Amino acid sequence: MAQRPVMELVSTVRHDGDGGVLDDLDTVRGTTRWLQQQSGLPATVAGSPVIDEELRRAVVDVRRAVRALFARVVSPAPPSPADAHRLLPVEEALRLLNAAAAREPVAPQLHWPAGEDPTSGLLSAEDDPGVRLVAALARDAVDFLSGPQREHLRACHAPRCVRYFVKSHGRQEWCKPSCGNRARVARHYERARATGSPRIRPSGPPSTGR
Repeated sequence: MAQRPVMELVSTVRHDGDGGVLDDLDTVRGTTRWLQQQSGLPATVAGSPVIDEELRRAVVDVRRAVRALFARVVSPAPPSPADAHRLLPVEEALRLLNAAAAREPVAPQLHWPAGEDPTSGLLSAEDDPGVRLVAALARDAVDFLSGPQREHLRACHAPRCVRYFVKSHGRQEWCKPSCGNRARVARHYERARATGSPRIRPSGPPSTGR
C-alpha cells in the first residue's frame, strides 16, 4: 500500500542492505523514475512535469527540510543515521518548507454530487506542473508535521536501516519485520560476545536494501 507523499519522499534515502546509503533522487533519471511510481500525489499535480536538474534540486530541498524536521520530531531519540551529521538547522528547514508550499496559489473547493457525501479539494492557479509537484510535496509535509500522525513518527535503528516510519501499533519498534529480525540477531551477537558464548550464524539469505 502506498504511503502518503511525504513518507514516500523521505524514503528515497534508503539503505542498500550492506551498510551503505542509496539516494533515489541523486540524478534526473532517478528522480523521473521515482515520480513515475507515485500514485498518491494530490489531484493538483495534474500533468507530467519534465524533470530537469533545477526541479530535481527543488524536490531534494523539500526532502532535506523534511528530514531535518523529522529529526526534530523524534528527538531526543537519535535521528536517521543517513544524514544525522549534516541536517539543516531547524529555522532554515522551516523557511525552505514554507517557501516551497507557498509556490503554488490554491483555493479550497467543495464537491457535493447528488446523493453522495461532500468532499473537498484544491483548485490551483499554477500552470507549471513542476511547481505544483514541489508545492504539493511541501504541503503534505506541513499537514503531516502539524497533524496527529507526527506523534507516531520514529527513526528505525535496526542495523543498516536509515528509514523513518509511522508506527502502526503501540509496540512497533522497527519499520518492517526484516529490520526487527536483524535487530534481534544483532542483540544476540552482542549478548554472546559479552558472555563469551559461541556465536551462531543465522540461516537464510541476506536481506536486500528494500
